[in-house]
Amino acid sequence: MGFFDGLLGARADDFDSGSAASNSIKLTKRHHQVSLTRQGAATGHLRVNLTWRMRTSDLDGGPRPSLFRDPFKALKPPEVLGHGQSMVNVDLDLGCLYELTDGTKGVVQPLGGYLGDVNAPPYVKLSGDDRFGSASGETIYVNLDHRDDIKRLLVFVYIYDQTPAFDRTHAIVTLYPSNGPRIEIGLDERHQQARSCAVVMIENVKGELVVRREVRFVYGFQAELDRLYGWGLQWGRGYKAKAER
Repeated sequence: MGFFDGLLGARADDFDSGSAASNSIKLTKRHHQVSLTRQGAATGHLRVNLTWRMRTSDLDGGPRPSLFRDPFKALKPPEVLGHGQSMVNVDLDLGCLYELTDGTKGVVQPLGGYLGDVNAPPYVKLSGDDRFGSASGETIYVNLDHRDDIKRLLVFVYIYDQTPAFDRTHAIVTLYPSNGPRIEIGLDERHQQARSCAVVMIENVKGELVVRREVRFVYGFQAELDRLYGWGLQWGRGYKAKAER
């Protein structure tokens, strides 16, 4: 496995809560910002979920063969045809750079087991590490009852292996506030060599909690996102233990 920028931290117990809203707001380049405060959704636990799947074009391996030219190959199911050189195993990870109002800065991410805490600083917690793209994906919880302690949070996604493959995945980051509609940010732009993406900024602006779409792909890892947004952390190389299915 490849190496990635990582910070070491204490491992915490998993935390799980939150529920989905019945409707949604999609953040786009044109409509890129929404206020949680104005929607009455700036309290309770904000659930931030990452899910992904391979793009249909990669799974299909291109157009289906003609029934007349190659009847045996044409009758094979798509999942058999799709297992060629174009298929890769993608391990997308969800992370969050945080800055508190007292000046404390850090990161919550699977790498290094730095999973955070929802009831104590930084009031941000990662529920676990999904390495295989399961339906539930990966989830970060933010305790908005401590919103006055939070200055800004940058939610990001990075690829944990040596194969840049954002262009082969369809990833969605969804925010589920305690009240009101969910907020969706799709990572649909194709950046073949990108390894990380700053997805969304959650910022306390004069007491108002604002969610702003970023979707900025970079070709490095967390340290490059740090430089881009001026966090000023010290980064080193990090690894994951081998996972078993």
